[in-house]
Amino acid sequence: MSDRIIAACDGAAKGNPGPAGWAWVIADSQGTPQRWEAGPLGRATNNVGELTALQRLLEAVDPGTSVEVRMDSQYAMKAVTQWLPGWKRNGWKTSSGQPVANRELVERIDLLLADRDVTFQYVPAHREDGDHLNAIADQAASEAALSQQAAGTALGDADMPVPAPTRSGPATRKGAARKSAAPGAAGGRASASRAIKAKFPGSCPCGQPYAAGEMIAKNGNRWGHASCAEAGTPA
Repeated sequence: MSDRIIAACDGAAKGNPGPAGWAWVIADSQGTPQRWEAGPLGRATNNVGELTALQRLLEAVDPGTSVEVRMDSQYAMKAVTQWLPGWKRNGWKTSSGQPVANRELVERIDLLLADRDVTFQYVPAHREDGDHLNAIADQAASEAALSQQAAGTALGDADMPVPAPTRSGPATRKGAARKSAAPGAAGGRASASRAIKAKFPGSCPCGQPYAAGEMIAKNGNRWGHASCAEAGTPA
């Protein structure tokens, strides 16, 4: 059996249902991100995005691998760890007698779990003290939902997605936290009105990296050096 790895996955839907996407990120045993992947789902729900993200993550992990999966979706976690046995016994009906939603995805995940040593860890979303890997997956899924384009290490995207700044306090529904966290006044350029300290290292649109703790600002749809944003470096 291979060394234990750490991974996170997330889904996003802009409208629920609406333009949707999925993403995962795999780290080494120390939690350092190694590779990631994201993809579009057309029009779908958050739940479909979350389950698809878990399915794609498990498909990317070799059978026999020991992996810790971090997720902010209690629905997806409970579906495959708590509710699944009862659904099988009831002929894929819920306790109220209704057909199980997203059954094909759940069945596929069930098969994948049988060949892998998987443990799940729930992590709150959109928290300053939240999980770094989950934040990367959340950002990648959101970008895939908006762009409806595939991305990831295997497609030549060497840089990890950079999570948008998050707020402190209780987790909120997806989308709300991202809107409230976006700097800038209405009608003005975000980078001109507010710069923040980067929580994690990342890559600026100018092509140069920035370090954790360095001042960054929004430049188009990406984060980068505050000085580049003020100068209008193309994103």
